[in-house]
Amino acid sequence: QVQLVESGGGLVEPGGSLRLSCAASGFTFSTYAMMWYRQAPGKERELVAVIATGGSTDYADSTKGRFTISRDNAKNTVYLQMNSLKPEDTAVYYCHVSSLGADYWGRGTQVTVSS
Repeated sequence: QVQLVESGGGLVEPGGSLRLSCAASGFTFSTYAMMWYRQAPGKERELVAVIATGGSTDYADSTKGRFTISRDNAKNTVYLQMNSLKPEDTAVYYCHVSSLGADYWGRGTQVTVSS
């Protein structure tokens, strides 16, 4: 079955960096676009970044120029490099894939940006 396992979250000061990882299994990773979402307390889940099978990427306006999504098809892993972090980036970050008409999510990893 499809499994997505996020890691790499934590507490970081404003201006700091974190790299999130999402290890995927149960499907042919290289043939699917992968996405990162986030959900802050009291807010709806929002799309942060997407990477297509060919490597093209797109980002939410709030993260452009600061976040970079990448993938390693040999390791079935998608990454989210987050730089210049702001308190408003505080959220639970989720990995997502749509496969055969179904949506799959990881359990998420908490990112807290605070001094």
